[in-house]
Formats: sequence, structure tokens, C-alpha cells
Amino acid sequence: MTNSPAFSAIGSMPGTDVRETVRVVRDLFDGNGIPFLPELPARGPGADMIGRSAARLAGLGVDLQPSGWRLTDANGLDARRAQAFLREDLDELAEAFDGYEGPLKVQWSGPWTLAASVSLPRGERVLTDRGATRDLRESLSEGVRSALATVRRLVPGAQLILQWDEPSLPAVLAGALPTASGYGRVRPVDQSVVVDGLSALVASIEDAAAQVLHCCAPGVPVPLLRRVHGLDLAVDTSLVKPRQWDGVAELVESGRRLWAGAVPADGSVTRPEQISDSLVRTWRSVGLTGADLRTTVLTPACGLAGSSPEAVRALFKVLAQAAERLGEESESLSGS
Repeated sequence: MTNSPAFSAIGSMPGTDVRETVRVVRDLFDGNGIPFLPELPARGPGADMIGRSAARLAGLGVDLQPSGWRLTDANGLDARRAQAFLREDLDELAEAFDGYEGPLKVQWSGPWTLAASVSLPRGERVLTDRGATRDLRESLSEGVRSALATVRRLVPGAQLILQWDEPSLPAVLAGALPTASGYGRVRPVDQSVVVDGLSALVASIEDAAAQVLHCCAPGVPVPLLRRVHGLDLAVDTSLVKPRQWDGVAELVESGRRLWAGAVPADGSVTRPEQISDSLVRTWRSVGLTGADLRTTVLTPACGLAGSSPEAVRALFKVLAQAAERLGEESESLSGS
């Protein structure tokens, strides 16, 4: 392990061969890399972020309708398929990471994105019903705790990191989500309600895993997320506006870790210095130190399900090189 910042990935990967993908992750993310349990949405419904998370809700049934996932009395065929996908993924993880000791990340849909994506039996989003949203969050907490316990049993040496995926959070806060009819908008959720909900969820998991919230949508509510203690932040840095970086700096200085999505997922950046130099300039502009930089985790800007396997390998190589360069840059930043 060097003194460079760590590097990882968001979670989704191309293809349908989970055994091969898990081994690729294991082989490429050594040293400072943080390996992860990959998601392969190309396998079909239930292998995606929402389907995987909905199917693991404790005590709530779901089924896939033409309009999307919906709460039901009991799990339907697609939900059972989603559960089978996850069992297969965990079996492959256990085999590939036998004897592994170190950080290991798993991803789950966050409560606000899940409530915005899953419907009530009558067709409206769960988000429209405050009581149902609370029940879903509590069910999600129980289901995730169970899943984390399984991962810990299969890979006992793992230091678990849980990534909450919240791409819909800005839209939830802004009231930008359409109603089921398409003629209206779901009422915005008050910031204090979002903070309380996330805080309760993070507290329920804090003894099982470190936690990071990932949002790759424009308008990441950095000041709001700073109010949720025990939660690191993962963002697409290209979407962080200049005025938001001061808030990011305050978050880092408070002891949180920034997962900087500074590597475009489309493969358009091929030189590691393009990534490291840009991040260092930003770091200097907000007065952060080299020690702060070394706590950063460098990642792609978003998931990689739409990339080719060859492009993913090339991107991961650039990612590792950029992390190494950031380690060197952090020394000069500390001395400046």
C-alpha cells in the first residue's frame, strides 16, 4: 500500500458474466484500489440498482409492472429472479475473495431514490406517501443489514463500505418528479425530512459498515449532506459548481472522505495527468491540504454498464495512474 489516494469504481459494469467480472475487479483493484461487488444490469430486470434493492426489502413484496417496480402483497417472479442474481453474485464474490483482507464496497439504492422509483399498489410513487416512505426506509435498513451480514460471513476479512446510490435526490428536493399521470409533479420533500430520514438510516447501519452517499446528478445538495453525520460523499466532480467546492472543502475538513468522480466514464480522458492536475488546482483554490487530498478516493464519474470490457480495463488503468500521481502531488501541496 502506497501513500497515494485510493481508487475505486461506482459499481455497475458491462456484460452478463458475473464470475469473470468479479475476477476482473479482484485483479485490477489491488494495492490502493478498493474492490467492489459489481452490478451487471445487462442481465435484465432485477440485476439493476432499483430491482436489486427493491427485491431485498424486508417484509415488503415487490413485482415488476410495465410502469416499473411496484409494492405488492408478495414478491413476484422478477423479484425472485433479482434475489437469485444477488445470491449468484455473492457466491462468486466469496470464491474470488477467499482469504481477502481489506476494504470491500457494496452498493445499494438509497431510500429517497428507491421511494421515487418504486410505486404504491395504486400506482403513485412511494414518495407521495410519507408513512409508506418511512416504512420503505425501515424495510431497506433491515434488508441491507441482512445483506451486509451475509457479505461479512462470506468474506470475513473485509472492511465493508456501503455506498448509497441517490441519483434522484436533487429531483426529490426540487419537486421535479412527474406524477403517475404525467400531468403534475410530486411535491418536493422538505430538506429537514430528508436529513432526518438519511440520519436514521445511517445510524441503523453504522456498526455494520462505513457509508458513502453517491449522487451523479446535477445539483448535489452538499450543505444538506454535511448535516448527515457519518456519511462520506461521492460525486461527479464535473457537476460540482465552483461555489459548491467551498461546501465540499468544509465536508472534507470535518473528517469526511470525498469520493471524487473525476474520470469521465466515456473514456475521453486517457492521460492521468489531466485528472490529477485538474483536481489539484481545485484543491488549491479552496485551501485544502495535501493530507486532505490523500484521504480522497478517485473514481469514474458514474457507472460503467454502457462501456465495453476493453474500455473499462483502459479506464481502470488510467484511474490507478491518476491516483498515484495525486499521491505525488499531495506531497508538493503539503509543502506549498
